[in-house]
Amino acid sequence: MATSSKTFKSRVLRATKRKWVKWSISVLIAVILFFVGLYISIYLGAFGKLPTKEVLSSIIQEEATQVLDKDSKLIGKFYIYDRQPVKFEDFPKHLINALIATEDSRFYEHDGIDNISLMRVFVKNLILQDKSAGGGSTITLQLAKNLYGRKNYAFFSMLINKFKESIIAKRIEEVYSKEEILTLYLNTVPFSDNTYGIESASRKFFNLSVSDISIHQAATLVGTLKANTYYNPRIHEERSKGRRNVVLNQMVTYGYLSKDSLKYYSNKELKLDYRSFNHDLGLAPYFRAEVKKQLASILDTLKMPNGESYDLYKDGLIVHTTLDYKMQELAEAAMKEHMTLLQADFEKAYGKNSPWETNSILIKSAINNLPQVKAYKEKGLTDKQIDDSLKVKRLVDLFSWKGDTVQKISTIDSLKHHLKFLNTGMLSVEPSTGAVRTYIGGIDYRYFKYDHISQSERQVGSTFKPFVYTAAIENGMDPCTYFSLNKVTYTNYDNWTPSNSGSSEEDPYINYTLEKALSNSINTIAVKVLEEVGIPKVIEQVERMGISKELPNQPSLALGVAEINLRDLTGAFSSYLNKGRAVKAYYITKIEDKHGNVIASFEPEISEKEAFSDYTRQVLLEMMKSTVNNGTASRLRSTYGLKNEIAGKTGTTQNNKDGWFVGLTPNLATITWVGNDNHAIGFKSTGLGQGANSALPIFAKFYQKLNSDSEFNSITRAKFERPSQKVLDDLDCEDTKRDGFFKRLFKKKEKKKKFN
Repeated sequence: MATSSKTFKSRVLRATKRKWVKWSISVLIAVILFFVGLYISIYLGAFGKLPTKEVLSSIIQEEATQVLDKDSKLIGKFYIYDRQPVKFEDFPKHLINALIATEDSRFYEHDGIDNISLMRVFVKNLILQDKSAGGGSTITLQLAKNLYGRKNYAFFSMLINKFKESIIAKRIEEVYSKEEILTLYLNTVPFSDNTYGIESASRKFFNLSVSDISIHQAATLVGTLKANTYYNPRIHEERSKGRRNVVLNQMVTYGYLSKDSLKYYSNKELKLDYRSFNHDLGLAPYFRAEVKKQLASILDTLKMPNGESYDLYKDGLIVHTTLDYKMQELAEAAMKEHMTLLQADFEKAYGKNSPWETNSILIKSAINNLPQVKAYKEKGLTDKQIDDSLKVKRLVDLFSWKGDTVQKISTIDSLKHHLKFLNTGMLSVEPSTGAVRTYIGGIDYRYFKYDHISQSERQVGSTFKPFVYTAAIENGMDPCTYFSLNKVTYTNYDNWTPSNSGSSEEDPYINYTLEKALSNSINTIAVKVLEEVGIPKVIEQVERMGISKELPNQPSLALGVAEINLRDLTGAFSSYLNKGRAVKAYYITKIEDKHGNVIASFEPEISEKEAFSDYTRQVLLEMMKSTVNNGTASRLRSTYGLKNEIAGKTGTTQNNKDGWFVGLTPNLATITWVGNDNHAIGFKSTGLGQGANSALPIFAKFYQKLNSDSEFNSITRAKFERPSQKVLDDLDCEDTKRDGFFKRLFKKKEKKKKFN
């Protein structure tokens, strides 16, 4: 009986085992059939059409538009995805070695799918639970993912995406060579900070083209591919350095790097030269914004060979501009140095009684102009609701010359904070062409989007006076004509009495020549010269110099009450350096498609006719040289020690709202402006706000920097041509002349008259 019982149990056990074996085999077959069926359905397009070999052979990548300076140096990009493709021969060998050693050591041996690597992953990862085994993904598989992305499906998303990538990878390997695959991969792979492609990453993190990066820099970038946020070298320096060293060790493991080199590069400091190509950051953001605006209208007129319109963000255009990269850097540095100090003086002068804190009318007006307030009103919110909303404290980014901060403050407090800042505009052009060499539209594009070159019109103050004197000389006035300093009240203009800044009492019996009057910016004489020449002739003269806007037909025109765009003003002053011909500032020289074919080119816009005679031009230059050597701009010599040949003119407007300086050297015309964005806020005193103190120092510091760099010798060492003998003779007279006894006897200190 016992034997019979054991036999029965044995039979049952064998039957059970057979059932489990059959069941297991059935399950295995079902799983295999499922996978095969899923694979076939994916292959046939059940989960989306897969790219054919023909499609893969003509891959079109979205490429960033590059903006280059006059020497083809990259200054910015326009993009949705920051991608900048390069050729295989541009990749240094150590970059390829680092990539293969780290991401796909059998790259040259497989056909897109590394079966040996997959088996290793299966055994180590799934059976031995060794998570260091990796994922078995090849460079070609990663390329497939980079090119076509992944989709979410209701079930088995990862599996479906992996199958799709494996099919695409196989086709890629059949279409492209290994070098071409590496090129495609390195041009599409995502790096840290929303950067696509190795060239863009190299320029962003090291300010180098990929062809110039070193071994440890290449290893750093390759290291980020494992997790580009986690190993971002800008945010996580030590973590990135550790990952870099893992890549270097991999290079040693696969024979791409010696152990001695490993020790050397592993100990190197991770030094970044980070350059953001964010539209709000980086070099010349106001210039790039203006170029972008111009490109939008230019591209509307152009078509691709297939008849489609160009896309600024995707078609990889190459925009060549007139900007000088290095000169722009120096200009921005000069601006920041001066504006930091001037802002501190500006706030100190007001103390606790600053208008941005105490002037309720000004603050209320500024609040009402806020976009969000206008939006609240459109939604029908009451004044109290709007006020309550503006008082809610939030984390806000605040600009500061000492360094930006984030504070929890209300919208009103944020407005007051930014309301106090002085702003600036600075433009330098090549006077013979109008080519823009430097362009500063404001102090910081992130916080102050308003461009004081392309958008702003401000009163130009005494910078208008050279135009009055130009009209006078052009219409036959002798440069040695004398005018009295005495004040005159013009009864037909509301008893307006122009006066001179700097002294309350002046000797009414002293007379100045035109040169003395201009170099010392004498208001009373400027108005008298305007009266003698006539307002219509002055306006005509200004129009010939390229300023076409309507000017006020009143005697205060001589003192610069006209509001003129800085760009137009620079073009007009360039005529004194360009044989009397005005120029228009221009920015773009040519546009190429991504293959280097020129699709548009642009020439300088120079006035066909001279705005004035060469005699007039030389006389005015001599007068403006005197302004620098002996007049209101003499601190260029005394304070800043500039020995360059410079002609110039300072300018200050009513109530010290605007400070100006025009700096002319033989090969560069530069104008700087300083003031507050809000017209109601001026400088506390003329001493602080006058152009010689507020605007001139930016030019001075800029030229100090230019002088220290031999690259700019053609500008800094250029000489004005010697004026003709007639000009020298006509200017050869005493600067001042005092009235004789009988003339003084009958001359009243204060005179009233009608302005003719």
